[in-house]
Amino acid sequence: MIVPVIIYNVLALGGSTFSTVDAVRERLDTDFISVPMASQVTWDITPGHALIALSLLMLFFELLKSTGTGRAAVMNHAFSMCLFIICLVEFLMLPAFATSVFFLVMIMCLLDVMAGFMVTIAAARRDFAVGDGYID
Repeated sequence: MIVPVIIYNVLALGGSTFSTVDAVRERLDTDFISVPMASQVTWDITPGHALIALSLLMLFFELLKSTGTGRAAVMNHAFSMCLFIICLVEFLMLPAFATSVFFLVMIMCLLDVMAGFMVTIAAARRDFAVGDGYID
């Protein structure tokens, strides 16, 4: 999930450390690809739309990675939590990050954290049979 966050940081900061939210929205809402459709209309894709699609794709792969158990999976969950905290601080403190696109990316980071911990807890329960009163 760090890839979409880095891309948003590049788009948001774009040469200015404290960009205004209006400048960022303009960058995110400018059409950059137009795809002709079979229905005779044009589908216009903005950088914001593309970033959300990329974030969803990355979230899918992060969820697949979260199914693993072991030391590497725990470290991945810790890094995911750190990334979410960074996103939350940027969203709350920097004007350029107060957009719906970044909010959705931040929520995807939160879902990555929550899913990782839930999978780890479920796997630990299954491994140690926590509700049955005995350990396998």
